[in-house]
Amino acid sequence: MSKEAVFTMKLEAELRDQFMAEARALDRPASQVMRDLMREFLMRQQEERDYRDFVHSKVEAAREDRHAGRGREHAAVEADFASRRAGLLGLGKAGA
Repeated sequence: MSKEAVFTMKLEAELRDQFMAEARALDRPASQVMRDLMREFLMRQQEERDYRDFVHSKVEAAREDRHAGRGREHAAVEADFASRRAGLLGLGKAGA
């Protein structure tokens, strides 16, 4: 990938010195470490955006189901799962 852009930033001298020392300790140019950090940041941001979009779509689908009458009341769901738990634990058997 061609490196044609220049990125300038202000930071504390101590932070810069520590960063440069760590990059040297890894035998890597500081600019490469920065590019890697930027790529990681961009990937994390995209993952967060994708997750927010996923959750939003799930919420919208649930709202549509609810408005269309396809939802169930909380008490009914709790009763179903209490019955399932009891069956799995053997509580529904006679003599248990």
